[in-house]
Amino acid sequence: MARHIWFLNSAFDRIGLDQAAARIAARDAKAPFAFVVTPNVDHLVRLRRDGVLAPLYAQAWLTVCDSRVLELLASVSGEDVDIAPGSDLTQRLFETVIRPDETITVIGGDAEVIANVTARYGLKDVRWHEPPMGLRHKPDALADCARFVAGNPARFVFLCVGSPQQEMIAEACLDRGDCTGIGLCVGASLDFLGGKAQRAPRWMQSARLEWLHRLLQEPRRMWKRYLVDGPKIALIWWEWRRARARLRAFEKAMAQGRL
Repeated sequence: MARHIWFLNSAFDRIGLDQAAARIAARDAKAPFAFVVTPNVDHLVRLRRDGVLAPLYAQAWLTVCDSRVLELLASVSGEDVDIAPGSDLTQRLFETVIRPDETITVIGGDAEVIANVTARYGLKDVRWHEPPMGLRHKPDALADCARFVAGNPARFVFLCVGSPQQEMIAEACLDRGDCTGIGLCVGASLDFLGGKAQRAPRWMQSARLEWLHRLLQEPRRMWKRYLVDGPKIALIWWEWRRARARLRAFEKAMAQGRL
């Protein structure tokens, strides 16, 4: 079986939460920097719209599906996309992998979140950098983030500034050539662990309604993402199914010698 599956214009590793956590944990802390991306519906809509994410995703060491909605679309399309939500992956690492005495580096979040996560897990050495707003349009600030990662080596580097800023920082770390560890592009994951935001109840997660929970929590910030941009995934899915059908018809014709 191939390592990746191509679905809705993105490659996903065939790997679930347990395997993803184990593979990340097993990586040598001193190995050259690599990073993990966690595509969801919002990411795939923007992947088609602005073209910024495609070259960033292409450089990822691991790509795991963050969205149960994407998992459902894949399932009804006859595809098997494993799910490893970034928030679950982050929590798994903090609860079962990260030692209290080891260094972790965080880019993003706020002081209260960092303090709460530090206290919750009894961490002794958290290196935190708070970049400015509008990061994607500030090359010097992106370079500062990568410089901080290089100057504060850690086995795990949590990039929590939203997409595509976090992936752009990861690329800047690769470009430097002297960063180490594994970068995790996990958005608001630390906000959940630090109590700034609340995860949806398990039943809502299982019902694929976590997006609705976030919308109800932060309607002014999230309405456009979930009510305007999110539904565009239906068109992307429809076009992908048409393209796949044409490809399969072409392959069948080739196999039958009709072309």
